[in-house]
Amino acid sequence: MDRQVERIVSAHQQREGAGFLVRRPVPTQGLDQVDPILMVDEVGPVDYAPGEAIGAPDHPHRGFQTVSYVLAGEKLHEDSTGKTQLIGPGDVQWMTAGAGIVHSELPSPAMRERGGRTHSFQIWVNLPARHKFETPGYQYVQRDQIPVASSPDDAIVVTVIAGEAFGVDAAVATYTPIVLQDWCVRPGGRGQAGFEPSFNLAAYVFDGEVALGPDGMSVQRGQMALLGAGTQVTVASDTGGRFLLLGGEPIDEPVARYGPFVMNTRDELVAAVGDYQSGRMGVIERA
Repeated sequence: MDRQVERIVSAHQQREGAGFLVRRPVPTQGLDQVDPILMVDEVGPVDYAPGEAIGAPDHPHRGFQTVSYVLAGEKLHEDSTGKTQLIGPGDVQWMTAGAGIVHSELPSPAMRERGGRTHSFQIWVNLPARHKFETPGYQYVQRDQIPVASSPDDAIVVTVIAGEAFGVDAAVATYTPIVLQDWCVRPGGRGQAGFEPSFNLAAYVFDGEVALGPDGMSVQRGQMALLGAGTQVTVASDTGGRFLLLGGEPIDEPVARYGPFVMNTRDELVAAVGDYQSGRMGVIERA
Protein backbone atom coordinates (compact mmCIF):
# COMPACT_ATOMS: atom_id res chain seq x y z
CA MET A 1 0.00 0.00 0.00
CA ASP A 2 1.51 3.29 -1.17
CA ARG A 3 1.66 6.20 1.26
CA GLN A 4 -0.32 9.15 -0.06
CA VAL A 5 0.69 12.76 0.49
CA GLU A 6 -1.85 13.93 3.06
CA ARG A 7 -0.65 17.50 3.44
CA ILE A 8 2.07 19.87 2.29
CA VAL A 9 3.42 22.60 4.58
CA SER A 10 5.86 25.36 3.71
CA ALA A 11 8.77 26.14 5.99
CA HIS A 12 8.71 29.53 7.67
CA GLN A 13 11.87 31.52 8.33
CA GLN A 14 13.11 32.83 11.67
CA ARG A 15 16.37 33.70 13.41
CA GLU A 16 18.02 31.48 15.99
CA GLY A 17 21.21 31.40 18.06
CA ALA A 18 23.35 34.47 17.50
CA GLY A 19 21.05 35.60 14.69
CA PHE A 20 21.40 33.08 11.87
CA LEU A 21 18.39 32.44 9.65
CA VAL A 22 16.68 29.04 9.55
CA ARG A 23 13.91 27.49 7.49
CA ARG A 24 11.58 25.56 9.82
CA PRO A 25 8.85 23.27 8.44
CA VAL A 26 8.07 21.83 11.88
CA PRO A 27 6.88 23.05 14.29
CA THR A 28 4.88 25.55 12.30
CA GLN A 29 1.31 26.83 12.31
CA GLY A 30 -1.00 23.83 12.54
CA LEU A 31 1.82 21.27 12.74
CA ASP A 32 3.29 20.79 16.21
CA GLN A 33 5.40 17.71 15.48
CA VAL A 34 5.81 14.62 13.33
CA ASP A 35 5.95 12.32 16.35
CA PRO A 36 8.72 11.49 17.31
CA ILE A 37 10.34 14.36 15.34
CA LEU A 38 9.88 17.61 17.28
CA MET A 39 11.69 20.13 15.09
CA VAL A 40 13.52 20.48 11.78
CA ASP A 41 15.69 23.53 11.08
CA GLU A 42 17.56 24.04 7.82
CA VAL A 43 20.47 26.45 8.29
CA GLY A 44 21.60 28.06 5.05
CA PRO A 45 22.97 27.63 2.55
CA VAL A 46 24.66 30.94 3.30
CA ASP A 47 28.08 32.32 2.40
CA TYR A 48 30.00 34.15 5.14
CA ALA A 49 32.81 36.60 4.61
CA PRO A 50 35.91 36.24 6.82
CA GLY A 51 35.04 37.05 10.44
CA GLU A 52 31.25 36.99 9.90
CA ALA A 53 30.26 33.36 10.57
CA ILE A 54 27.89 32.88 13.53
CA GLY A 55 26.31 29.94 15.37
CA ALA A 56 24.53 28.94 18.58
CA PRO A 57 26.37 29.98 21.79
CA ASP A 58 26.01 28.17 25.14
CA HIS A 59 22.44 26.97 25.81
CA PRO A 60 20.79 24.09 27.74
CA HIS A 61 18.63 21.12 26.75
CA ARG A 62 16.74 18.42 28.61
CA GLY A 63 14.41 15.57 27.68
CA PHE A 64 15.20 14.88 24.01
CA GLN A 65 17.96 14.44 21.42
CA THR A 66 19.47 16.92 18.98
CA VAL A 67 20.87 15.84 15.61
CA SER A 68 23.36 17.98 13.69
CA TYR A 69 23.80 17.02 10.04
CA VAL A 70 26.34 19.20 8.25
CA LEU A 71 26.26 19.50 4.46
CA ALA A 72 28.81 22.32 4.09
CA GLY A 73 31.08 24.18 6.49
CA GLU A 74 32.31 23.16 9.94
CA LYS A 75 30.80 23.34 13.44
CA LEU A 76 32.64 23.14 16.73
CA HIS A 77 30.60 21.40 19.44
CA GLU A 78 31.46 21.99 23.11
CA ASP A 79 29.42 20.85 26.12
CA SER A 80 29.18 20.74 29.89
CA THR A 81 30.36 17.11 30.05
CA GLY A 82 33.78 18.32 28.88
CA LYS A 83 33.44 17.00 25.31
CA THR A 84 34.58 18.88 22.20
CA GLN A 85 33.86 17.74 18.65
CA LEU A 86 34.52 19.26 15.23
CA ILE A 87 31.65 18.37 12.86
CA GLY A 88 32.59 18.58 9.20
CA PRO A 89 30.80 18.26 5.84
CA GLY A 90 28.73 15.08 5.66
CA ASP A 91 29.19 14.32 9.38
CA VAL A 92 26.44 13.65 11.93
CA GLN A 93 26.36 14.28 15.65
CA TRP A 94 23.44 12.63 17.50
CA MET A 95 23.35 14.14 20.99
CA THR A 96 21.25 12.88 23.90
CA ALA A 97 20.46 15.81 26.17
CA GLY A 98 18.71 13.44 28.57
CA ALA A 99 18.82 14.70 32.16
CA GLY A 100 20.37 17.96 31.06
CA ILE A 101 23.33 19.39 29.18
CA VAL A 102 24.68 22.79 28.19
CA HIS A 103 26.27 22.90 24.75
CA SER A 104 27.28 25.25 21.97
CA GLU A 105 27.62 24.85 18.21
CA LEU A 106 29.74 27.57 16.70
CA PRO A 107 31.66 27.90 13.44
CA SER A 108 35.07 26.30 13.68
CA PRO A 109 38.03 28.66 14.21
CA ALA A 110 39.03 28.11 10.57
CA MET A 111 35.49 28.93 9.42
CA ARG A 112 35.45 32.13 11.47
CA GLU A 113 38.80 33.18 10.10
CA ARG A 114 38.33 32.33 6.43
CA GLY A 115 34.56 32.47 6.02
CA GLY A 116 32.85 30.24 3.50
CA ARG A 117 29.60 28.42 2.84
CA THR A 118 27.59 26.77 5.59
CA HIS A 119 24.56 24.50 5.16
CA SER A 120 23.27 22.14 7.82
CA PHE A 121 20.27 20.70 9.62
CA GLN A 122 19.39 20.74 13.30
CA ILE A 123 16.74 18.15 14.15
CA TRP A 124 15.09 17.48 17.52
CA VAL A 125 14.06 13.89 18.29
CA ASN A 126 11.78 13.24 21.25
CA LEU A 127 12.53 10.73 23.98
CA PRO A 128 9.83 8.71 25.76
CA ALA A 129 9.28 9.47 29.46
CA ARG A 130 11.33 6.46 30.52
CA HIS A 131 14.41 7.83 28.76
CA LYS A 132 14.14 11.58 29.41
CA PHE A 133 16.70 11.43 32.23
CA GLU A 134 19.34 9.38 30.43
CA THR A 135 22.99 10.31 30.95
CA PRO A 136 23.93 13.09 28.49
CA GLY A 137 26.27 12.19 25.65
CA TYR A 138 26.51 11.88 21.89
CA GLN A 139 27.28 9.64 18.95
CA TYR A 140 29.55 11.15 16.30
CA VAL A 141 29.59 9.55 12.85
CA GLN A 142 31.92 10.79 10.14
CA ARG A 143 30.80 11.03 6.55
CA ASP A 144 32.65 7.92 5.40
CA GLN A 145 31.12 5.88 8.24
CA ILE A 146 27.51 6.65 7.34
CA PRO A 147 25.93 3.84 5.27
CA VAL A 148 24.75 4.68 1.77
CA ALA A 149 21.99 2.77 -0.02
CA SER A 150 20.64 2.96 -3.55
CA SER A 151 17.68 1.83 -5.60
CA PRO A 152 18.28 -1.18 -7.89
CA ASP A 153 18.95 1.12 -10.86
CA ASP A 154 21.04 3.62 -8.83
CA ALA A 155 18.61 6.42 -9.72
CA ILE A 156 18.08 7.11 -6.00
CA VAL A 157 20.95 7.34 -3.50
CA VAL A 158 20.16 7.43 0.23
CA THR A 159 22.43 8.48 3.09
CA VAL A 160 21.03 6.32 5.89
CA ILE A 161 21.52 8.31 9.10
CA ALA A 162 18.80 6.44 11.02
CA GLY A 163 16.52 3.56 10.09
CA GLU A 164 16.78 1.35 7.01
CA ALA A 165 16.48 1.95 3.26
CA PHE A 166 16.87 -0.43 0.31
CA GLY A 167 18.17 -3.13 2.67
CA VAL A 168 20.85 -0.96 4.31
CA ASP A 169 20.75 -0.25 8.06
CA ALA A 170 22.04 2.87 9.78
CA ALA A 171 25.05 2.98 12.10
CA VAL A 172 23.40 5.27 14.68
CA ALA A 173 21.63 3.61 17.63
CA THR A 174 18.34 5.17 18.74
CA TYR A 175 16.12 4.68 21.81
CA THR A 176 13.01 4.21 19.67
CA PRO A 177 12.74 3.35 15.94
CA ILE A 178 13.67 6.52 14.02
CA VAL A 179 13.88 7.32 10.29
CA LEU A 180 16.29 10.09 9.28
CA GLN A 181 17.64 9.81 5.75
CA ASP A 182 19.01 12.06 3.01
CA TRP A 183 17.47 11.02 -0.34
CA CYS A 184 19.00 12.20 -3.62
CA VAL A 185 16.90 11.49 -6.74
CA ARG A 186 18.64 11.82 -10.09
CA PRO A 187 16.80 13.44 -13.04
CA GLY A 188 14.27 10.95 -14.37
CA GLY A 189 14.70 8.73 -11.32
CA ARG A 190 11.87 6.74 -9.80
CA GLY A 191 11.74 4.13 -7.03
CA GLN A 192 9.93 2.64 -4.06
CA ALA A 193 11.09 1.70 -0.58
CA GLY A 194 9.27 -0.10 2.22
CA PHE A 195 8.74 1.17 5.75
CA GLU A 196 6.90 -0.06 8.82
CA PRO A 197 3.20 0.81 8.48
CA SER A 198 3.10 2.09 12.07
CA PHE A 199 5.71 4.80 11.38
CA ASN A 200 4.90 8.47 10.96
CA LEU A 201 6.79 9.77 7.91
CA ALA A 202 7.39 13.15 6.30
CA ALA A 203 9.66 14.40 3.50
CA TYR A 204 11.32 17.84 3.55
CA VAL A 205 12.64 18.91 0.13
CA PHE A 206 15.77 21.08 0.29
CA ASP A 207 16.90 20.95 -3.32
CA GLY A 208 14.98 20.74 -6.59
CA GLU A 209 11.56 19.11 -6.75
CA VAL A 210 10.27 15.59 -6.16
CA ALA A 211 7.01 13.76 -6.76
CA LEU A 212 5.74 11.62 -3.91
CA GLY A 213 3.06 8.96 -3.57
CA PRO A 214 1.07 7.00 -6.14
CA ASP A 215 -0.38 10.22 -7.57
CA GLY A 216 3.02 11.88 -8.00
CA MET A 217 2.23 14.90 -5.81
CA SER A 218 4.79 17.65 -6.53
CA VAL A 219 6.80 18.84 -3.50
CA GLN A 220 9.17 21.75 -4.01
CA ARG A 221 12.18 23.20 -2.26
CA GLY A 222 11.25 24.43 1.23
CA GLN A 223 8.13 22.27 1.48
CA MET A 224 7.40 19.30 3.73
CA ALA A 225 5.02 16.53 2.69
CA LEU A 226 3.24 14.56 5.41
CA LEU A 227 2.77 10.98 4.26
CA GLY A 228 -0.25 8.88 5.17
CA ALA A 229 -0.54 5.24 6.17
CA GLY A 230 1.01 2.53 4.08
CA THR A 231 3.89 0.14 3.68
CA GLN A 232 5.93 1.87 0.97
CA VAL A 233 7.01 5.29 -0.26
CA THR A 234 7.10 6.04 -4.01
CA VAL A 235 9.50 8.77 -5.16
CA ALA A 236 10.18 10.27 -8.59
CA SER A 237 11.71 13.41 -10.09
CA ASP A 238 11.92 14.67 -13.66
CA THR A 239 14.58 17.28 -12.93
CA GLY A 240 16.27 15.85 -9.83
CA GLY A 241 15.72 16.59 -6.18
CA ARG A 242 16.94 15.99 -2.65
CA PHE A 243 14.99 15.62 0.56
CA LEU A 244 15.14 14.48 4.16
CA LEU A 245 12.86 11.55 4.94
CA LEU A 246 12.12 11.59 8.64
CA GLY A 247 9.82 10.12 11.25
CA GLY A 248 9.59 6.84 13.11
CA GLU A 249 7.49 4.94 15.63
CA PRO A 250 5.18 7.43 17.39
CA ILE A 251 5.89 7.87 21.10
CA ASP A 252 2.30 9.02 21.66
CA GLU A 253 2.88 10.75 25.01
CA PRO A 254 2.02 14.27 26.23
CA VAL A 255 4.55 16.87 25.06
CA ALA A 256 5.32 19.89 27.24
CA ARG A 257 7.76 22.40 25.73
CA TYR A 258 9.47 25.49 27.02
CA GLY A 259 12.30 26.85 24.90
CA PRO A 260 15.15 24.30 24.98
CA PHE A 261 13.33 21.81 27.25
CA VAL A 262 10.89 19.08 26.15
CA MET A 263 9.19 17.10 28.91
CA ASN A 264 5.80 15.49 29.57
CA THR A 265 4.35 17.91 32.15
CA ARG A 266 4.50 21.58 33.13
CA ASP A 267 5.94 20.66 36.54
CA GLU A 268 8.84 18.90 34.80
CA LEU A 269 9.50 22.05 32.77
CA VAL A 270 9.56 24.18 35.93
CA ALA A 271 12.06 21.73 37.44
CA ALA A 272 14.21 21.87 34.29
CA VAL A 273 14.38 25.67 34.39
CA GLY A 274 15.28 25.57 38.08
CA ASP A 275 17.99 22.97 37.55
CA TYR A 276 19.54 25.00 34.74
CA GLN A 277 19.41 28.30 36.65
CA SER A 278 20.99 26.67 39.72
CA GLY A 279 23.85 25.25 37.64
CA ARG A 280 22.90 21.61 38.04
CA MET A 281 23.17 21.09 34.25
CA GLY A 282 26.76 22.27 34.41
CA VAL A 283 28.68 24.84 32.41
CA ILE A 284 31.12 24.65 29.52
CA GLU A 285 34.64 24.91 30.87
CA ARG A 286 37.02 26.64 28.46
CA ALA A 287 40.69 27.37 28.87
